[in-house]
Parts: sequence; C-alpha cells; structure tokens
Amino acid sequence: MAIIDTNVYLSRWPFRRLYGDEPRELMAKLRQAGVAQAWAGSFDALLHNDLGAVNARLAADCRQHGDGLLMPFGCVNPKLPDWKEELRRCLVEHRMNGIRLHPNFHGYRLDDPAFRELLALAAERGIAVQIAAMMEDERTVHPLVRVTMADLKPLPAAVAAVKGLRLQLMNYRGVTPAFMKELTAAGEVYVDFAMIEGVHGLKRLSADVTPGRVVFGSYFPFYYHEAAALKVKEAELSVDTMAANARKLLGAVR
Repeated sequence: MAIIDTNVYLSRWPFRRLYGDEPRELMAKLRQAGVAQAWAGSFDALLHNDLGAVNARLAADCRQHGDGLLMPFGCVNPKLPDWKEELRRCLVEHRMNGIRLHPNFHGYRLDDPAFRELLALAAERGIAVQIAAMMEDERTVHPLVRVTMADLKPLPAAVAAVKGLRLQLMNYRGVTPAFMKELTAAGEVYVDFAMIEGVHGLKRLSADVTPGRVVFGSYFPFYYHEAAALKVKEAELSVDTMAANARKLLGAVR
C-alpha cells in the first residue's frame, strides 16, 4: 500500500518546535509510515512577508531533501499586489502542481473577488488548489495571534462558479454533513481528515462525501503521523482508494 499524504509541512511552526521539523526527521517518519508521495507546504507562508522567498526555499528543500517523495505546493496571497506573478513563479519557475492557500492567516474572505480570480486562474492552468481552513485549535493559539478558522460558507458558490477547478479542503472542524454534501456537489472537491476527531469520525465523513472524495492528510509534523494511520484503520478505508483520489485531484488521472 503506497500512501499519498496530501498534507505535510516543511520549515518551523512559528510558536514551538515540533518533532519532524528537521527534513531528515520528516523524511524518516514518512518513509517509515509507507508514504510514497507527500504534498508539502511551508509553515513560513503563514507569517513571512516575502512569499516569493518562502516558495523558492520550499521548492529547493523538496529537491534537496525529498528524494523524489516531496512535492512542493507553494502559497499565493491574492491580496498582495504581485500575486499573479507569484502564481506564475510557482508554476513556471518552480514547476509546482498545486498551491496551498491560508485565507485566515492572510486576511481575506472566500467571497473576495480576488480569491475567485485566483481559483479561475488555477483552473485555467490545470493545477490543484488546497485551502487550509485553520492551522491550530483556537483554544491553544498564541494570545498575540488570534487567528480563527476561515468562514467556509461562501466556498460552495465560489467552487460552482469556476469550471474545471480541482480543490481540496484541509484542516477544518465543526463542518456539518449538509455543508460537506453541498460543497462536494458544487464541483470536484476533495477533503482530508487531519482535524476530524471522535470515534468513527472519518467513517462518518466518508459517508457524508463518499469515499471517492476523501484523501489522506496527516498534517505532519504538527500532528503525529500515526494518528492519521489509526483513523484510516478504524474507518476501514483503503489507502489505495485515497491515493487514487489524490491522483485525480492532482490531475494525473482524468
């Protein structure tokens, strides 16, 4: 069984050290867990002002340390004046297959016209878009950085308005089954389960959206990779099916 982990991060979480925030540790854990491919964003994208430098470091680290396993997903902030140029750099210079957005840290809503324009450009260029709704439980955030989960209510309409969009929602909590069904019905939307909690939480999620829309996402190194594996085992889901879903999300299989 070859796992495609769609939700890992490089560099340092801004507020504490994590096991796995050194590339050697991260790679060792992923290989031990049977991961064949890991889609990597950068924690630096949250607070660093220069996203161009963040994305260049991410691409270089994936080449240097990834040994063919790490696939970089750069970050674009549609509220910055040069965001279209940064999107071009991600695709042309760094040859990335997708981008990972952090609307809550970057301060824009999902009904913002700039966000919708970014989705349209990504669909036009055939790349996957990941949206991280949150990064940490709101009860444990640093008191000087009160960042709440992104408001997801406008997302189904934004997805429905963009033909050909392939999108993944990651790092979310408290989303109702009705909303998940509305979102996945709006277009080609996939979800991971890193922040799904509770007994049979992943099994209920797969019933809400169908197993064909669930992808493996550990959120390592912020969370223990073993936690994701245990959720899959409890839900009796197939990592092969989730890997096939990830390839569809990436556009490798149509």
